[in-house]
Amino acid sequence: MASDTDNSRIVQLGTYNVKKGESSVSGLSSGAFMTVQLHLAHSSSFSGVGVVAGGPFRCAESFRGAAPLAADAYVQSAEFICMSPLTAQTGPNAGHLAQLARETAQAGKIDEIANLADDRVYLFTGSRDTVVYSDVVRCTQQFYERLGVIPRNIKFVDTVPAGHSIITDNPEDSLLGVNQPPYINQGDFMQSHEILKHIYAGLNAPSKYLNGRLIRFDQSEFFDGNERASMSDFGYAYVPRAVEEEKKPARVHIVLHGCKQGYGYVNYVYGQADVANQAPYGNRYITTTGYNEMADSNDIIVLYPQAKGADGGGLQNPDGCWDWWGYTSLDPEQPDYYSRDAIQIKALYRMLSRLGG
Repeated sequence: MASDTDNSRIVQLGTYNVKKGESSVSGLSSGAFMTVQLHLAHSSSFSGVGVVAGGPFRCAESFRGAAPLAADAYVQSAEFICMSPLTAQTGPNAGHLAQLARETAQAGKIDEIANLADDRVYLFTGSRDTVVYSDVVRCTQQFYERLGVIPRNIKFVDTVPAGHSIITDNPEDSLLGVNQPPYINQGDFMQSHEILKHIYAGLNAPSKYLNGRLIRFDQSEFFDGNERASMSDFGYAYVPRAVEEEKKPARVHIVLHGCKQGYGYVNYVYGQADVANQAPYGNRYITTTGYNEMADSNDIIVLYPQAKGADGGGLQNPDGCWDWWGYTSLDPEQPDYYSRDAIQIKALYRMLSRLGG
């Protein structure tokens, strides 16, 4: 049976027989930063993560002295410390951010740090990535190690001459070393498969033909329609046939796209959506990155939440990024984008809870 990809049909996200505590999450770029935040916020629910070109927890708060206004300081820290530091020494400090994570847990804003110890962590940085430098991703490795993750459970890959991207073996994708949208580059492996195989031992080979359904669901109910969430009206999920029809026990893997990769991404020009020149790659992150094929043969539900762009009105997110520097926070002096109460994290966790995870 071919995968049902009728995106004109909108359904409500369902509940399935999901194994508790065995969920996982992966992401690229802003989705990778959000992956780390979601992991720490709800570590009791997750058994592993995949971080492709992403930095450590609360990285954007590395240097409050960057500007008089907190919001400006966090943006500058995000850009010049957490993405493109001049040297490794001017990049994020793993020790400082690990201590900040401990303090955040002690304050009750995220789950206990001890939950992380036996989790599986996949980290990747392309050696030609000019958007998020390799030094930043190395800091993410050090960050997890300082929080007690067993070193043998961490897989760090930095030898592939890739640009800023998730890697596929699709011939139609961008050249491997490219650093531009859609940030899906052609290599000789499916990175999504490598992520899932590292997190979950003993997986079956990916399906050649999909038997499940790719559904489009109403995402707005999970953030109560609040525009500050900067999330799209719809999200997607791939549900294997064995999970939906045969009620087999399943695991959930959340996939977080990067900036400019959501299904509804449009470019903003002078604060206005340039709909006439909408990017042509649509939902490729959902349908062509290989997650569904691996999930189909291993009873894994893949959840694809969607961020959207917004420019003006106090919400500055024109590229449709996940919030890892505080743009959704009402109080820039005390941002909450990283906590269990953060609007995006709360929405993502509500989706996971609805699925049964």
